[in-house]
Amino acid sequence: MSTVKESVEVEVPLHTAYNQWTQFETFPDFMEGVEEVRQLDDRHNHWTTKIGGIRREFDTEIVDQLPDERITWRTTTGDTTQRGTVRFQRMDDMHTRVELVMDVEPSGAAEKVADLLGTLDRRVKGDMKRFKQYIEQRGDESGAWRGRIKPGD
Repeated sequence: MSTVKESVEVEVPLHTAYNQWTQFETFPDFMEGVEEVRQLDDRHNHWTTKIGGIRREFDTEIVDQLPDERITWRTTTGDTTQRGTVRFQRMDDMHTRVELVMDVEPSGAAEKVADLLGTLDRRVKGDMKRFKQYIEQRGDESGAWRGRIKPGD
């Protein structure tokens, strides 16, 4: 399993950055290779991705969500195995650090080679830069979900 870490400082208040990240269906607007994310309920999302010509569909479950602090998820179906956490840290009234840590298990020969070449690291780095541009250009979140999900619920 490979671990990818990336952080970015965005020029918006903490609640704005967090609220936008809860709008999972907007992820294709700034995540390369993500074609669609459908939110099934407060806890579950269905993803469709196409990376390097390989199309994947999988489901994720949010296992821990604390407003303005963190969102932790894991895959539950499909041939993609990953888990991760995105954390939000207030820097000042108008700046927030967003840190993403993901553990990903590449499946198939092509994904294993891409992982060895650092493709996943570059993709996540690009996605975080695009999130920064996306939220700063908007200036405000497109929606929000401020519910609490506790591990083991």
